[in-house]
Amino acid sequence: MATKIIYFTVNGRPEQAEFPVNCPAQDVKDLFRSAAEAGPHDILKLYNPKGNIINISPNLEPNKPNTCYKLEVVASGCNSEPLGVELAGALGFDLSSMEKRLKGLEKKILDEAGTTPAVIYEMKKQVDSFREKLESVEHLSWLGLFKDLSEAAHKPSPFYHKRTLYKTKEECEHVREKFLQMSTLEVTEEVRQYLKTPTFDNWQWEDAEIMVLLQVMYTDLDFLTTYNIEPEVLQEFLFEVYCRYNNIPFHNFKHCFCVTQMMYGLIWLTDLRSKMDSIDLLIMLTSAVCHDLDHTGYNNAYQINARTELALRYNDISPLENHHCAVAFDILEKTESNIFRNLSLDQYKRIREGIIKCILATDMTRHNEILNKFKSILSMFDFDNKDHKDVLMMILIKVSDISNEARPMEVAEPWLDCLLQEFYNQSDVEKLEGLPVTPFMDRDKITKPSSQTGFIRFVLLPLFRELANLFPCLEQHLMDPVRKALDYYTELEKALEKEKANRAPCENGFKSKEIPVGQLSTDECQNSASEASKTNTQCLS
Repeated sequence: MATKIIYFTVNGRPEQAEFPVNCPAQDVKDLFRSAAEAGPHDILKLYNPKGNIINISPNLEPNKPNTCYKLEVVASGCNSEPLGVELAGALGFDLSSMEKRLKGLEKKILDEAGTTPAVIYEMKKQVDSFREKLESVEHLSWLGLFKDLSEAAHKPSPFYHKRTLYKTKEECEHVREKFLQMSTLEVTEEVRQYLKTPTFDNWQWEDAEIMVLLQVMYTDLDFLTTYNIEPEVLQEFLFEVYCRYNNIPFHNFKHCFCVTQMMYGLIWLTDLRSKMDSIDLLIMLTSAVCHDLDHTGYNNAYQINARTELALRYNDISPLENHHCAVAFDILEKTESNIFRNLSLDQYKRIREGIIKCILATDMTRHNEILNKFKSILSMFDFDNKDHKDVLMMILIKVSDISNEARPMEVAEPWLDCLLQEFYNQSDVEKLEGLPVTPFMDRDKITKPSSQTGFIRFVLLPLFRELANLFPCLEQHLMDPVRKALDYYTELEKALEKEKANRAPCENGFKSKEIPVGQLSTDECQNSASEASKTNTQCLS
């Protein structure tokens, strides 16, 4: 009987497995499980010499000792005593006693019902199915496996943990390795369709996965074939972009992705592929990817007031946006990351001009200028008119840049927390350096709802309304959720004002009792404390 010999390592220890070519798949998995000394509930992963995951099956390609596969136990049980003790301490209960209790409950159900309920079988079936998914890579999209693509509420933790401003080499290389491993995996059609919607939840996706999704956008818009963009060059470009976004609360790589994903969604929702040249879509998507490169978390007002290097270099004219453009073309100057290297000189000139125009349009000091220009041409808008299209492209990137409130509240609100964190940090620095304090960033003057109500009412709604006038389908996708967000923050603001008004008399009453301690006798101190206690009690009730 013909057999196969597979050479592999387990925790650096060389092993070899021999089995018949027609051996059942489960027997092969059991053989590898035995070699790894893994339990029946542990999850195994097998990697080829390139680092790609391969399926543990009878179809494994025979190899040599110098081309060993690598076997890992990636999800083992929590039965070891040290881990059990550690978890027990962290969670505040005894795991062993809980395990006994669960077994007792299962036995009780069996005794009372006389048979195992169907729901138990269904749960076990789901667990077995999930384990099968984890141990197989055939027809599997890892990007879709762990994600909840429904619109159910999630509870992400976006709050920024302070790290060095610039990404370390180790940090970048770690993400690069994961990205390259994932980049060859197929992405499910469900994820591809979800990626085209404004409801997309970015908080579920890691940076390496986000890079794969950006690659999908370029692929599904046919940019790779139309403009002869090699996949490895696109990957290098996306990696360089990732490295040049800094570790700051809001204007980071995830924000870059959200803006690009909204732009991508708008392209599909408004059917721009049939209305505009493909090269214009390439300009808009790439502009979105690059629009905040090397942002350090301080806006143009700070740059100008603090007389930073950027403000001096660009003569106080959109210093950040000019810098983002410069960094983008610095990346594109490198042959290995130049996704436009196979284009003609005229095509490259058009793309460079378009990207610069789009990124500079994201400077909010130009908001009214650009919006008024768009309103003036709206009634006679012509997709064959280059000037009209240029203004539309600027409007689209502006909408994408400030579109968080058009997303579901559970996605949008954490982004507001991140933005306020960055705002408060800037105003704190402005106070320390004796610079003019940006009013809408001052933690002593604004609240979460007050920061949004005016912005939504006077910036978002007028901008989105004009775009929806050109594309009526956006009424549902943009206008409706933004109106709901305005209602939410308006009610929240009213509630805070009411609470503040209710608290004011209590605080004033307490302050009126305050007398310098040195002027009070012991009896007066006791009486004053008693009165203050009564006042506080009334405030709490």
